[in-house]
Amino acid sequence: MTRLYLKNGREESLRRFHPWVFSGAIGGIEGPDPVEGDIVEVYSTRKEFLGWGHFQIGSIAVRMLSFDPDEAPVTDASFWQGRLQRCLDARRAFGLADAKTTNCYRLVHGEGDGLPGLIVDWYDGVCVLQAHSAGMFQARADIARALRGIYGDRLLAVYDKSEGTAPFKAGLPLGDGYLWQGGHSSALCPRTVLENGHKFLVDWENGQKTGFFLDQRENRALVERYAQGRRVLNLFCYTGGFSVYALAGGAVQVDSVDSSARAVDLVQENINLNFGAEAPHRALCCDAIDFIKEAPKDAYDLMIVDPPAFAKHRGALPNALRAYQRLNAAAISAIAPGGIIFTFSCSQVVDRETFALTIFSAAADTGRRVRIIDRLNQPADHAVNIFHPEGAYLKGLVLYVE
Repeated sequence: MTRLYLKNGREESLRRFHPWVFSGAIGGIEGPDPVEGDIVEVYSTRKEFLGWGHFQIGSIAVRMLSFDPDEAPVTDASFWQGRLQRCLDARRAFGLADAKTTNCYRLVHGEGDGLPGLIVDWYDGVCVLQAHSAGMFQARADIARALRGIYGDRLLAVYDKSEGTAPFKAGLPLGDGYLWQGGHSSALCPRTVLENGHKFLVDWENGQKTGFFLDQRENRALVERYAQGRRVLNLFCYTGGFSVYALAGGAVQVDSVDSSARAVDLVQENINLNFGAEAPHRALCCDAIDFIKEAPKDAYDLMIVDPPAFAKHRGALPNALRAYQRLNAAAISAIAPGGIIFTFSCSQVVDRETFALTIFSAAADTGRRVRIIDRLNQPADHAVNIFHPEGAYLKGLVLYVE
């Protein structure tokens, strides 16, 4: 097996169990040249064993799977089943895996669960998998078998949706599809799931990410608490999670805005599924930024501003911060006095302090009095490894605007 030796002093992060080895930290290679997806062992310059993981060509050269010198560097069936069982046990501890009113959750959250490069979401019997590394991509069949092992008869299908997340397109057979169906047909999709008692259609075959944004579950519940008697605007609504919760909380009117026609169709389907066609709701297919800039003043007194990631790498950060500032300034300007804004960033490279400063600048631009009344995060099933603070990607503020 290939051994990678780190440059002097570059082993300290691994001693603190950080799960990434950057390419610039590698000082030497012993054994065959690794190819993407290979398991490699990592040593200090003094030949001290540090751990093992998946090799990848790029700035992150190794995603660490183990720091245990007594654990053999082999990802066999027992390895995957053991790791996935730990993830399921954690979800049970969080009160999610067997909840009566919620039957969808994230089972594996990459680095947060000690499995960097792997995402697995559970939708009432269907696991949707995304590989973000070649090693995880090559292990998909073994992971699917392990999922069958931990869930047993509860598992109906395993769907691979790695094509859009793969940074390793050369030489690998990309293409989304079912890894296992257990005799069930593709009519499983879309599937109706429950989240806090609300019904949602999830289309993992054609939708964004794995089909639903599970990371906003607790923040949606908070919107429900604030929605009574309010006129609500849900920008970048996707399939309408916040819209359903707002109506459940007693909103008098909800407008859902997204540029995707398919998303807007699903919003209305989800509204109809929960409240019927007569609910006070409009689904609008248009650019969300243009909509809020042109929205009449005081038309809304609760807004959700949840855009896609404006910055996916540090080079895009300056432009992203300007975009967040303009968008939030437009929302703060338009909302009625006494209004509440839920504003978010899911850009990992935008940290909490920077995001808060950007919203401060947006508020200052408007000249309105604004209070921060809550700070929001990702939920427990999107856990952050304490040794990998970069995993805290979702941040939000709840603003009260006079």
